[in-house]
Amino acid sequence: MSTITQDNYRGVYHFSPKQNWMNDPNGMVFFKGEYHLFYQHHPFGTTWGPMHWGHAVSKDLLAWEELPIALLPDEHGMIFSGSAVVDWHNTTGFFDDEPGLVAIFTHHVEAAGGTEVKQYQSLAYSKDSGRTWTKYAGNPVLKHESYVDFRDPKVFWHEATKRWVMIVACGQTVCIFTSPDLKDWAFGSEFGEGIGSHDGVWECPDLFPLPVGEGMTKWVMLVSIGDNPAYAEGSRTQYFTGEFDGACFKPDEASASRIRWLDHGRDNYAGVSWSDIPEADGRRLFIGWMSNWKYANQTPTSGYRGAMTTVRELELEERDGVAELIQQPARELERYRRPVVSIERADAATVAAKLSKLRLDSYEIHAVIKADSAIAFKIRIGPEQETVIGYSGPASEVYVDRSRSGISDFHPAFPGRHAAPLKTKDEHVELRILVDRSSVEVFAGGGQIVFTDLIYPDKASMGLTVEADDAEQAEVIRSLRLYELSL
Repeated sequence: MSTITQDNYRGVYHFSPKQNWMNDPNGMVFFKGEYHLFYQHHPFGTTWGPMHWGHAVSKDLLAWEELPIALLPDEHGMIFSGSAVVDWHNTTGFFDDEPGLVAIFTHHVEAAGGTEVKQYQSLAYSKDSGRTWTKYAGNPVLKHESYVDFRDPKVFWHEATKRWVMIVACGQTVCIFTSPDLKDWAFGSEFGEGIGSHDGVWECPDLFPLPVGEGMTKWVMLVSIGDNPAYAEGSRTQYFTGEFDGACFKPDEASASRIRWLDHGRDNYAGVSWSDIPEADGRRLFIGWMSNWKYANQTPTSGYRGAMTTVRELELEERDGVAELIQQPARELERYRRPVVSIERADAATVAAKLSKLRLDSYEIHAVIKADSAIAFKIRIGPEQETVIGYSGPASEVYVDRSRSGISDFHPAFPGRHAAPLKTKDEHVELRILVDRSSVEVFAGGGQIVFTDLIYPDKASMGLTVEADDAEQAEVIRSLRLYELSL
């Protein structure tokens, strides 16, 4: 792990490349005890450029070993986003006695001086746990003549129909294709017209089942929205819930009535889930690129640019008759905790005194506070350069304010306050906050509202305090625990 300095802003427990540019996570798959993370990578510069697949592996989703580049551009073009699966039954014919990994990715080629763009879906396979890759001689395996934007295939095995399913972005919609062998694909359906946000091009879709309620299952579709100069928030990710029969996705009525954002911050984009998590584990694990296309090429890091969010566990929870997506940090994070402060039933001044001398780079706060219309509660990170995480009782909302969080003049869209309404189940509000050298991630209300925001404070700006505006000023804080996080 690189040393944290003021000029590079490298996080302690967030993955970033040793050098140069990184964006979308790709090809996440679990195989032979390893979590694989591939990613969009420009190995020759710290801004976006000719795309390769970088590669890292981990045993625990936090300590990552960066491996040599997995896929390089070739005669078919750059290597854009995609996914990876384990071909357990050798449906492709690529393997002999042992199952292996297959990557399904977009080939991107620009012709006629960059004015003509073609995007196709292609394959590569590995017989040695992802250390070396062979591109399929029959590439590309899927073309579409009418879509200019035709990319980011996410593939999974659909057990009920005994075939592979691909969901792929097609401009302002997604298309679903099916295949017996990952090579020959048949059109299944198209989804997206007249539903959801269309403020930018649709990208990086995902589709997976999650249990909800007693013995029920819903399918969740993730769709990321690319940057649009007219859209102030920049790139974001929305989700839909519904039913899937192996070829067609039918959204719940509630999905059509409002846009549901995966994250209410500004720096969680293009995230998708891991394939082939063992059934005994049963989790749906997710990771996103921790940046925003508004300013991704301009963030003030040194020697590298780009980081991933923490890995999250995704669940569905029924609230007021609607299946809502819930996120929490992967439980493996708890292995790296060191308890620092533990307080029960206190006013804000008492807690602030306990925190006043702490100077930590990377830590987790778990606070439970009173949910009351008269309470305005704030956690301030940093003294003069401050990031504020707060709960407003009068507005019934949670927010992150990074207006004065440090370096922010690299883009006018970076400073700002991001808020979302929070429904409370009882008389308490739970805030779980992950702070790293250049980021905050907030999981509010048991993970029903999530914020991911980059910050760039000076090295010396590591203070921490709490405040509360309340008539009684007594036991506003039901509990507060703080843990240092270090790998």
